[in-house]
Amino acid sequence: MELSATLIISILTVLASFYAWSNNEVMSKWIFNPYTIQNHKEYHRFITSGFIHNDQIHLFFNVYVFYSFGGTVEKSFIGIFGPVVGVVAYLTLYLMGIVVSDIPTYLKHKNNVHYNALGASGGVSSVLFSFILFYPFVGIAPYGIGFLSLPGIVWGLAYLAYSYFMSKKQRDNINHDAHFFGAAFGLVFTFLIAHSYVMEALGSVL
Repeated sequence: MELSATLIISILTVLASFYAWSNNEVMSKWIFNPYTIQNHKEYHRFITSGFIHNDQIHLFFNVYVFYSFGGTVEKSFIGIFGPVVGVVAYLTLYLMGIVVSDIPTYLKHKNNVHYNALGASGGVSSVLFSFILFYPFVGIAPYGIGFLSLPGIVWGLAYLAYSYFMSKKQRDNINHDAHFFGAAFGLVFTFLIAHSYVMEALGSVL
């Protein structure tokens, strides 16, 4: 198995999640709590919260999606920028995706002492939508369900619409803002640093 940035992030995310589950003090120090960030300047929570998860199912789905698409996106960046700059760009996409996706949540809940969030969804969404931008017409079958396979751009638009709609309703405990803004960041970041390759990919199928 190739030791890639994608594999390393996946392993670190699993280890960090299990460690936090076994240590409540670590969980409380790493979780995303806007009120604590606002009043105690604990900005590390923007990053650490992206490496811990609520439970094993939450962890599995995030790592599964990330690993399924991350390797291809990582290789795409390496192909464009070379092995060093490409990996740096890929890590920036993922880590900044986690941070940027949580900024709207931070602004919305910075005075709410009881609000907490965790999970890699913002970074995962950034990587997923970077993949969709590079390969918009490649079929994506959610969790390997073949009959649901549709071009990535179709699933992408549906995902954005769903996340936006659910964010407005706020009827569950899922941070749909992180999904939406993580996806948006992935699109913007990838287009800004690799627009010529994105346009070439689009032009080759249009």
